[in-house]
Amino acid sequence: MSSGVEADIVLDAAVVLTLGMSRVLGRGGDAAGRGAQALAALAAGRAEAREAALAEVRTQERALREVVERNARIAALAETRAKIGADAALPPRLVPGEESAEELAAWCAATDPLLDEAERRLSEHLAAQVTAQVFAAPAEGLRADTGAPPPRRDADGDAEAQRTLERIMARLLPDAAEDERRAVAEAARLLAAAGTAEEAEGVLHEVRLRIRDANRRTEELREEARRRAAEREAAEQAEAERRYVLDSITAAFEDLGYEVQQGFETLTAGDGSVVLTKGAWPDHSVRMRVDDAAHVRASMMRDRPAASEDDRRVDVEREREWCEAFEAARARLAAGGIRSEVSWRLEPGVRELPVSAASRQTGGRAGQRERRRERPS
Repeated sequence: MSSGVEADIVLDAAVVLTLGMSRVLGRGGDAAGRGAQALAALAAGRAEAREAALAEVRTQERALREVVERNARIAALAETRAKIGADAALPPRLVPGEESAEELAAWCAATDPLLDEAERRLSEHLAAQVTAQVFAAPAEGLRADTGAPPPRRDADGDAEAQRTLERIMARLLPDAAEDERRAVAEAARLLAAAGTAEEAEGVLHEVRLRIRDANRRTEELREEARRRAAEREAAEQAEAERRYVLDSITAAFEDLGYEVQQGFETLTAGDGSVVLTKGAWPDHSVRMRVDDAAHVRASMMRDRPAASEDDRRVDVEREREWCEAFEAARARLAAGGIRSEVSWRLEPGVRELPVSAASRQTGGRAGQRERRRERPS
C-alpha cells in the first residue's frame, strides 16, 4: 500500500444500533453510553461482557422502535380526529429519555388499548355523522328525478334501518380518504329513499361493498406510508453511519498528527471526501473518500510533478510513512467499532505519484480539531 489503497468497512453492531437510537432520541445521552459499553468490552476482548452489553443495546433499540410506531399512530389519529371534528381521547406521545427497555415496553402495552379505543370511537363518530346526514335529507329529494312519490316504511323500519346503517358504517376506517368516504356516503344516502325491506337490504349491501373497498385502499395507503417511512429511516441511518466513519477517520488521523480538511475537488459539501496533509509534507497530500460507510479509498498525491530522483526518493519515504499511519489508524478505528479489510493496495515506489489538479488549501490542525469538536454527534 502506498499511493493507492481501498478497504471495505464493517461497522460493529453496537455502533449501528447506537446510531439508530441516537437519531430516535435526538441526542446521544443514554444510547451512546450503552453502545460505548459494548465497544469497550469488544476492545478489551471480553466476549461475554460484550454480548451482554450488545443484547442490552438491541433490547433498548427495539423498545425505542416500538415507541416511535405508537407515536406515529397517535399523530395519525390526532390528524383524523381534527379532520372529522370528533371528540375522542388520545394518549399523549412519549418522548423517550432515560427510560429502561422494560419501562418503554410497559408504556407501549398500556397505550395499545387506548389507541384501539380511540380508533373505534373515531369510526363510530364518522358513522353517526354520515347516518345522521342520510336520514336528515328529505326522501322526496332523493326520488325527485323519477317523478314518482317515494314509498315510505313505518317508523320502526326507519329506526331499524338507521341502526343497521350506523353499525355497518362503523366498520369504515376513520382515516379513509375523503373521496372514499364520499363514495360510501353516496351509497348510504339511497337508504332514506328505500321503500321496502328488499330495497333497503340492497342499499346496505352496496354500502358494505364500498366500505370494504375503501378499507382495502386505506390499508394500502397505510402500507405505502410505512414503506416510505422505512426508506427514509434507511437513508437517515446510512447517512449517520457514513458520517460516523468520516468523523472517526478524521479524529484518528488528527491524533496521528495530520491536518484533515474537507475535500475540495467537488462543489458538494460533505460528500465524504477529505484531504490529509502534514506540516512536514510541503509537496504531498492524501485524498480519501468514504462511500456509503462501506468502502474507503485513499490515494497519495503530489502537488507538483517530481523533477528529480531525489523527489522520487522522497515520494517513497512519504508513501512508507503514510502506509504506517494508515495501519495505525485502522487499529484506532477498530477500537471504535469500525473494522476494515484492505481489498487493494500498491506498495511504496511501484508507480509515480499522481499530481493533484487542485491547489493546496491549508489550515491549522488546532482549528480543524476545534471545528470537528463543534460538529453535532
